[in-house]
Amino acid sequence: MHRALLAFVWCILVFPSLYAQEFRITGSVVDATTDEPLEATTIYAESPKDSTLVSYTISDENGFFEMEDRSTLKELNLFFSFNGYRTLTMKVEGQAVLQLGVLKLEPQTEELEGVNVVADRVPIIIKKDTLEFNADSFKVRPDATVEELLKKLPGVEVDSDGKITVNGKEVNQVLVNGQVFFSNDPKVATKSLPKEIISKIQITDTKTKAQEFTGESGSGESKTINLTIKEDMNKGVLSRITAGYGTDGRYQANTLFNYFNGNERISIVGASNNINSAGFSFDEIYDMLGRSRGGININREGGFSISGLNFGFGQGIITSNTLGGSYANSKKGEYELLGNYFFASSDSYNDEKISRENILPSGVFFTDSESSFEGNTVSNRGAASFIFDIGKSLRVTVEPAMSVNRTHSVDASTTQSSTNEDGLLNLNERLRNEDGVGRNFTNRFDMTQKFDTLGTFVRLFFNNTNSTNDKTTGLLNTNDIFGDNARTEILNRNTLSEDENDTYELGVTYRQVLGKKLFVDLTYKQREEKKANVRSVFDFDMNMNSYSNFNEALSSDFVFKTSQKIPALGIKRDREKLNMGVDLEYVFSDLNIAEFLRDNTFEKSYKNILFNGYVNYTIKEGKRVSVYFDSDFNLPQINQLQPVPDVSDPLNIVTGNPNLDPSVSKNIYLNYNNFNWKDRTGMFLYMGLNFQDNLISPVTETDDNLLRQTTYMNVDGNYNHYGGMGYSREFKKDSTLSVKLNVRPYFNLQKNIGFVNGQRLEARRNTFTPRISTSLNINKILEVEPGYSLTFNSTKYNIQSYEDINFTSHNAELKMTLYWPENVIWGNDIRYNYNGNVSDGFDKDALFWNMSLGVQLFKKQTTLKVLAYDLLNQNINTRRTTGQDFIQDFQGTVLQRYFMLSLTYKFDQFGGKKSKEGNRFMF
Repeated sequence: MHRALLAFVWCILVFPSLYAQEFRITGSVVDATTDEPLEATTIYAESPKDSTLVSYTISDENGFFEMEDRSTLKELNLFFSFNGYRTLTMKVEGQAVLQLGVLKLEPQTEELEGVNVVADRVPIIIKKDTLEFNADSFKVRPDATVEELLKKLPGVEVDSDGKITVNGKEVNQVLVNGQVFFSNDPKVATKSLPKEIISKIQITDTKTKAQEFTGESGSGESKTINLTIKEDMNKGVLSRITAGYGTDGRYQANTLFNYFNGNERISIVGASNNINSAGFSFDEIYDMLGRSRGGININREGGFSISGLNFGFGQGIITSNTLGGSYANSKKGEYELLGNYFFASSDSYNDEKISRENILPSGVFFTDSESSFEGNTVSNRGAASFIFDIGKSLRVTVEPAMSVNRTHSVDASTTQSSTNEDGLLNLNERLRNEDGVGRNFTNRFDMTQKFDTLGTFVRLFFNNTNSTNDKTTGLLNTNDIFGDNARTEILNRNTLSEDENDTYELGVTYRQVLGKKLFVDLTYKQREEKKANVRSVFDFDMNMNSYSNFNEALSSDFVFKTSQKIPALGIKRDREKLNMGVDLEYVFSDLNIAEFLRDNTFEKSYKNILFNGYVNYTIKEGKRVSVYFDSDFNLPQINQLQPVPDVSDPLNIVTGNPNLDPSVSKNIYLNYNNFNWKDRTGMFLYMGLNFQDNLISPVTETDDNLLRQTTYMNVDGNYNHYGGMGYSREFKKDSTLSVKLNVRPYFNLQKNIGFVNGQRLEARRNTFTPRISTSLNINKILEVEPGYSLTFNSTKYNIQSYEDINFTSHNAELKMTLYWPENVIWGNDIRYNYNGNVSDGFDKDALFWNMSLGVQLFKKQTTLKVLAYDLLNQNINTRRTTGQDFIQDFQGTVLQRYFMLSLTYKFDQFGGKKSKEGNRFMF
């Protein structure tokens, strides 16, 4: 079998190359009236027969271009396209070396018939602040998602979690026809929409709606992708439905419905499964592999959320149900409307094992715990955005959002603490159950009035956040203490917690034009916040057989009020090459804290000066250097201020410190990126420096029985620095073989400070991860994507008697997709993970292999698929972490091997021609 496969690959690679001949075309492009070179002119070659793209290139700063490729065609149609100029067209020999000399483009003074037809086929257009790709110029497999298309674009990278970067800058939103698609999470659109309906992919610096209205430039910290729908598909229905069932009772069902009518869109999504998936990706190969979780955010504990809806409490196996709807409509110059609603429910369970080595000035002690958890969440969330343009100079924006979340959980755990010298010192058994209801409402009102076309405006804004969170927690805890003072402590109590948070902010900004593209901003903000926390603790009364004994010592009734006055001054310069801005804020903060149960109050006032700014300098097309800096401060949380013991964990009783000061964070970020469109090579460098002053850090006292008391204090000297680089290059042998190479090493340097038994503990954690990956596409039939990374971890402590910790982790992956025979798709996703230096009893490595085989039936309208998840049954969830006073190994429940048979049905109905696939019909 493997010999036959190798022979097939050799055939599809070599045979077409025998007939393809090399061609090389060079020249220079200039303005016909001034003879100035036209940098970033798009030169592309097409087949005269069917206008299929053969190759393309971009001119450099001198207007010079070089196109080198292979083709079987004897003639090519060659196009020269530059924004604002008439497209130059010529017919050239397809198998020759040509020197075209200087080519002059005429400025386009009026719309010419047929110009748009040609412009629609330009593979890439580079404008001042926009990079535009023609979707049809980049070939991907049939029925590919937008995410697969983005991976083919030069300068664009998509990692295994769906995170998108463009020349090193993260994409933080993906729009569809200029409108938000369900939420700002880019993965909702990129993993749900098929590539075949997309006309253009436009990439710009991220701007707020207010910045778009006033013509302001974005800071350049992040990117926005706008997907435009093909005109003949912008009126109709696009729908998908999938159902699958497998071994061990595993199942998945999801549906997607989109109705397009010009600028109006109605979308509905639904999903139900027990395979830890949101179900929003309809990728034909990997949609049910567990790794491809479309439209979701994965937290570090393993749970996930969609548009603010939480699924599960963390690790483990999650059964989820989701239903959502979205409506969008707009009329240019008048209004933009967007509304969405999500319902979600989930059940999760998880078994965990944790082994922790705790560092004391006098030595170490060990805690080993095992726990079993079950939980349920039910969430509802609705949000809307209303933008109204009143004339050409006044815009009003209202953006409300509301959510309700209900939770229930039961957590049983056993923990034992010991030392090498004394053996077992305490044994703790805990049963905790909790029921909670959280409600949240936010709204933003924004009104902007423009006074001229130069940039003068005034903006009035009002924001509010109102939330409540009520919880009932039951705790049954048995703590056996051994040694000379042996005893057993039993806690049986019920805690009622009521939290309220109301925040209001009112502000105004005035911008005055000082000169050409030079502005000054004057801003004033008033922010009022009130946090109320009532904690009522009741001990179990044996006589009354109820929780009726009020425990005043552990109960509290706090109100935390903050009043802030923030005047600000900003100066901004927005030029073609140099874009910069500096803001200075003077923050006056007044805090009032009252504890009514004990009749205690105290007040504090703070004054802080905060600087924020950015500098973006465009050296040349595709080459840019950026510097960002900001400072911020964070007020202490209620639980950090409350001088009332929290005994939810009897092994570590936490008491707040009312004398805490705010922590101040200072950040500097540097970025350099350079993408050579001609050679399709890209490089970017980045580094971030984070310094923490007055960071709120834990202070712990551990007694002889290894029971801990923790409070907080302000500490200077913490930092978190990071940096790295990226290099990518695309190699193209001819139309049969393309290779994309990515090299991305990065590092992280951290210093964490805490106090244990009166001594300052410092941990310096350093990690360095070299990573390399590549993708090979052979004749658009076989795709191979290998990758490897090696992480070096080092933790150094300031206690000389304690050894430093050094270990390595390995991650290798291989993704392979074969589109052969016709209508058959075979996918493999293989990953190997190795966690160095974990404790005995923890799995160190695993080979994780997912495989699927799909067959497209009925003119590709239906896909039948067989999936093998964790084929070798080796999936693990093991990791090692370190801190200033601990080393911890963790292992939790994971989804393991199952097999599933699924069926996907597509129904698309658009105006225009009947689809070649036969599953679209005319209205």
